[in-house]
Amino acid sequence: MEASFTKRLRGLSIFIFILSKVSCDRDLHFCGTWRHGKHPLSLSFNISPGCGQIAIAANESSLAVRGQIAAQCRRTGVHQLNHQALESDGETRFCLHWEPLRDQLKLQMGVRNYTLCWPSGMPDSCCTYLSYGSNAPEATYGIADGMIEDDVITRKTLTAYTFDGSTVKCTTFCPEQSHGDAQVKMTDHASVAPLCDLSLELELKDDFTGVDINSPPVEGVAPVSATTIYLPQALKQAVKNNSKMVYTFFKNNSIFQEGLKKERVLDDVVEISIENEVIEDLPDPIRIGFHHDIIPKTHSRACVSWDTRKEPMKVKWSMEGCRTQQRGTRHTECLCDHLTYFTVLVQLEPRPVRHLLALTAITSLGCAVSFISGIALIVFLCRRRRTKDPTAAIHLGLAVSVTFLNLLFFFTGVLANAGAQDLCVLVGAGLHYALLSAFFWMGIEVLHSFWLVYMVFRPSPNICVWNLLGFVLPAIPIIILAGVGDIYGLREVMSSQDNDNPFKMCWMKSNSKALLAHYLTNTMVLAFLVSVGLLMLFLVYREIRTRDDWRKNHVAFLSIWGLSCLFGTTWGLAFLDFGPFSDFILFISCILNSFQGFLLMLRFFMLEWMRKHTMRIKDSPANVCHVLASPSTISQEPLEPLCPSY
Repeated sequence: MEASFTKRLRGLSIFIFILSKVSCDRDLHFCGTWRHGKHPLSLSFNISPGCGQIAIAANESSLAVRGQIAAQCRRTGVHQLNHQALESDGETRFCLHWEPLRDQLKLQMGVRNYTLCWPSGMPDSCCTYLSYGSNAPEATYGIADGMIEDDVITRKTLTAYTFDGSTVKCTTFCPEQSHGDAQVKMTDHASVAPLCDLSLELELKDDFTGVDINSPPVEGVAPVSATTIYLPQALKQAVKNNSKMVYTFFKNNSIFQEGLKKERVLDDVVEISIENEVIEDLPDPIRIGFHHDIIPKTHSRACVSWDTRKEPMKVKWSMEGCRTQQRGTRHTECLCDHLTYFTVLVQLEPRPVRHLLALTAITSLGCAVSFISGIALIVFLCRRRRTKDPTAAIHLGLAVSVTFLNLLFFFTGVLANAGAQDLCVLVGAGLHYALLSAFFWMGIEVLHSFWLVYMVFRPSPNICVWNLLGFVLPAIPIIILAGVGDIYGLREVMSSQDNDNPFKMCWMKSNSKALLAHYLTNTMVLAFLVSVGLLMLFLVYREIRTRDDWRKNHVAFLSIWGLSCLFGTTWGLAFLDFGPFSDFILFISCILNSFQGFLLMLRFFMLEWMRKHTMRIKDSPANVCHVLASPSTISQEPLEPLCPSY
């Protein structure tokens, strides 16, 4: 008897706790499991203003949300559901969230989010403190495991859940909102709580000439995060009647972040609307200034707006109709020609590329030209090897690696769009190997040049050693990374002009492991190569600057230019992609590196042409080169920069 009494007392305590939980929360967060059939499913909703009762009902084929709960929202409709968006056959988890201060109702079902009532400013009265109503009948199909917050109401499967609301003044939770005309300055208002959205009205009178509006300070938030609005005179000319304009400042609203994976929305969101009117194509744009925390230069930002007419069930941001002006790392100004919701969208990773279409065209053309040039250079160097030129084999290794790199890079976009994931992994690993092999051969060129200039008394290492370093050593990190897994595959390069159509390529992925691998292999090897290449250029310059041939401008240019390509120093432009000349550096780097095969061919052909025209001159650079090319020759003469061996 005592055990039974204790059990009942415990059950009564849980019931009282649940009732108190429901009765004390301002918002409603209800979750459950919808048990349904496997045939076509639908979501129906019917929301109207008032404060009565909201019901969440379900059967074999439909989940319905109906109620008189909103302050302004009036929406009804039926939405067909996609089975792929549901978690499993027969059961789907969902959550319904009601925020009275924002007049916002949203439903999360499976992996999709649906906006049933758009967020709006704080109304005069709120339908809140929703209390759980009477139990509905049990059934096979319906809602099971009903929960409010983290508290389970019942594990049974019920056909519906109902909640009764209570009407309260919204000023109970937030300071009283103010209404005024065009001369009202919001900085005169008291600070508001961080979770309270402030909505104000502005009457557009006949003498309206434009107005500046400042958002009020928020408790616990630095003043730097304020938002400013400038409404131009053109707005009055676009309005048909003397309508009231409503502007709302949102803070920390999670609904605006839904559906975004590679971007984030600033905490501040602004809504500007006119009663019963659609305003667009303003000749003089609205200016919205967002003052925010520091946004790193590596993260791009863009002003966006949400057109609720196109996809009212989903939040989808668009840059159409807005221009972005960056006023430093803490200030972004948006110039928009229409009225709706506005904010700043910050791109995280990967960073969008400006002028992606033009850069892609240049790279494709450069790789195609470099591949053809590389084939011609390989044929030329193979003929040079027959003359037993000891340096031709090293140049041949570089030509082969660069040609292979250009071939793979030219086709990587085509292969990525082919849709074969396994093939893309293989091509991505191959492209990484070709890049490292090209870097290694450029480093070998640096080392071999240093050997010829400063180690003339010692014979150069055997060509087998160079082949081992240039072709075999780069394969070791590739094999290790392939064994780790999830490194190579499809990579999307985002465009700052069109986020919906990224450039696809087979390369290293954009996850944390691939990013670390990129820094440990590509970045470190490139930094070392550029450093030793620049050092070698300086040493060669110091040796040859006093020569008569160096005093000729075209000879000096050809020498340094040729050695720069050979030593890989042009890749160092990748480290200068910042500041006001970022776009210029990016284009120069793209042109030089994609046409590198062509430039190398041009250098060797020019040197061969110059060598033939200097063969008759006594003590010519060609003769000096012939002497120094022999490892057994003992000479104190520094190496000539025009030697074909270079």
